[in-house]
Amino acid sequence: MTRNMGISEVNQRQNSDHNFYIGWDVGGWNCDKNRASRDALVILDGNLSIVGKPWRGNLRSAINEAKTTLGWIEKLFRLCGSSLPEFDARCVLAIDTPLGFSEAFVRLVSEYKAIGEVTGESAMNPYLFRQTELFLYQRGLRPLSPVKDMIGSQATKGMHVLSRFAPRISSCGVWTEGEMLTVIEAYPSACNGSAVMAKLRRRFPLLGHQDKEDALTCALVGYLYALEPERLERPNDAIPHGEGWIWMPVDALDQEE
Repeated sequence: MTRNMGISEVNQRQNSDHNFYIGWDVGGWNCDKNRASRDALVILDGNLSIVGKPWRGNLRSAINEAKTTLGWIEKLFRLCGSSLPEFDARCVLAIDTPLGFSEAFVRLVSEYKAIGEVTGESAMNPYLFRQTELFLYQRGLRPLSPVKDMIGSQATKGMHVLSRFAPRISSCGVWTEGEMLTVIEAYPSACNGSAVMAKLRRRFPLLGHQDKEDALTCALVGYLYALEPERLERPNDAIPHGEGWIWMPVDALDQEE
């Protein structure tokens, strides 16, 4: 896998005392009607201490009300019972939802351009899964598809936030507005087999709901991306930038082909 360290990542590593790592476990657009699954946030500071307190609810109103990237981040801090410090803070927002669709699917719905023969194996269907998900399937994991697994609401919610507050792709799987916010995609359930993640999580108490636990895992993936990127699997040059990439610990993967 290639390194391709972007400007945002370099800044994150050089100014770790000013970093915050925000984990967002994404609920659907109308998740306030879903008791089991809602948006959840956990914010960690540069010392890996929880900022304020974990939050759970529906971010739809906050998304609609925020006018700028700064305003969006300030709203996330306020929801967690805190405020964004006045100094030059930089934030990594790690989001648990697909932040892209496959190139084949995008061409199909936007241009009516079909691929050739469609495989009978669902996991290998390029309309249903991105390259990052196929990579994980080949290593024994079972990521969900935004097309067939009823997470389209969550995916469009996350992508809507990208388009408004971090619209520029700085490298494959990394979005930014150029200054204070870097956004990546995380996959909490696939981190369960990671010794690195288990060691980090031992620092924290139980948070009372799985949504919050997943948000914490996302925040820790953001921390690893910023300060220990060698511990995360990175995309190679063949991965389409528009599809994005799921960032997860290398040691969570079955490396046997």
